[in-house]
Amino acid sequence: MFAAAAAILTACCTEKQTYTIPLPEDVVMYQVNPRVFAAENSFNAVAEHLDSIKMLGTNVVWFMPIYEVGQENSVNSPYCIKDYKALNPEFGTMEDFTGLVNLCHEKGMSVIVDWVANHTSWDNAWVAEHNDWYTKDEEGNIVSPANTGWLDVADLNFDNPEMRLAMIDAMKWWVENAGVDGFRCDAADFVPFDFWKQALDSLRAIPDRKLLMLAEGKRKDHFDAGFEMNYAWDFMEGMRNVFIRDSSATILYDIDKEEYASLPAGKVKLRFTTNHDEAAKMSPVKEFGNERGSMSAFVITTWLHGGALIYGSQEVGYPEAINFFHHVPVDWSANSALFGEYVKLMSLYNEYPAARKGVMTAWNNADAMVFSKEVESERILVLANVRDKEVTVDVPEAWQGHECTDLMSGSAVALDESLTLEPYGYRLLKY
Repeated sequence: MFAAAAAILTACCTEKQTYTIPLPEDVVMYQVNPRVFAAENSFNAVAEHLDSIKMLGTNVVWFMPIYEVGQENSVNSPYCIKDYKALNPEFGTMEDFTGLVNLCHEKGMSVIVDWVANHTSWDNAWVAEHNDWYTKDEEGNIVSPANTGWLDVADLNFDNPEMRLAMIDAMKWWVENAGVDGFRCDAADFVPFDFWKQALDSLRAIPDRKLLMLAEGKRKDHFDAGFEMNYAWDFMEGMRNVFIRDSSATILYDIDKEEYASLPAGKVKLRFTTNHDEAAKMSPVKEFGNERGSMSAFVITTWLHGGALIYGSQEVGYPEAINFFHHVPVDWSANSALFGEYVKLMSLYNEYPAARKGVMTAWNNADAMVFSKEVESERILVLANVRDKEVTVDVPEAWQGHECTDLMSGSAVALDESLTLEPYGYRLLKY
């Protein structure tokens, strides 16, 4: 079935790209966990939801691992890969997936898929056929990744050149036969730099294909290897310190500066208030105090320096943790007001270049983020309360006495010397 589907679909998937992959600084990424869309045939369920995903300003759709899941020592994790070139039948067929990719493209959205390079399942054919492709202990036994607790997977040995080539071949297959536009590379910090350089050079040699590559990690050498984006883990931890542990909001400016220090031009840190790992622990609605806290955190995370991510479920305020090892039904109509707020925020984010990539100027306040974003003649002032109480902030002197537009409401706002923010409230003002 796999080979037949590949033969049928190769022609349409290897044509020269006619849609646009966004620049890293313009990326609005939506993470699809298929298991929150349906218990089976998830690809078809996601296809029916694409218009809503597009409404959120999305231009890149990231699919969590779509591959066949191993059964030996299994906890049903999608990151336990039995076959790099086979789909998980729980989600649908190859034809379903390729049709979904094409539909995303028709709607102006690129597609990246999760790639799990660090390890495979214990019943992956490589274990039996290529024992030397894996890391072994002193007694010659294949081992799980060290110091992780991931006992359901076997650690790959990147000293083996044949394994590297097989891995790269599988990655190229999805670009050439399924039409994907890049990869989000799982546990990228665990994989050596020289493999990523080899893999990305090979992928970018595919004719007439532009790719977007995201590393789940924070090593700066990811960018030297050819990744356009990696993870802002330090910023996420800083957000916890501010919202949960009452640290001064000013630490976020310091973290932002450090994360972007010496970053090559055009490279971006992906920032988020949640993703599949974080949502497995707690909903952002609870982690950041309440729904209003989750939105204040989202505005800060997204508007400070770009690199926007929405994890499928947060836009409707799903209140509980989501264990991605099994189906968790989400009511997509549960909170239309919150969904509308996300739609408005991301519409503005896409409309105004200053929001995504303007020069940032910060004013220190322990209880609120106050910063402006400016590009050419466009100026936006962002004020976001990080406390569950009213906070009065000083308005920057250059903004005092001016009438601005409140971007969320469209109303005019005359600025005085100070402005009071509601608990976890935020304002987006255009000069």
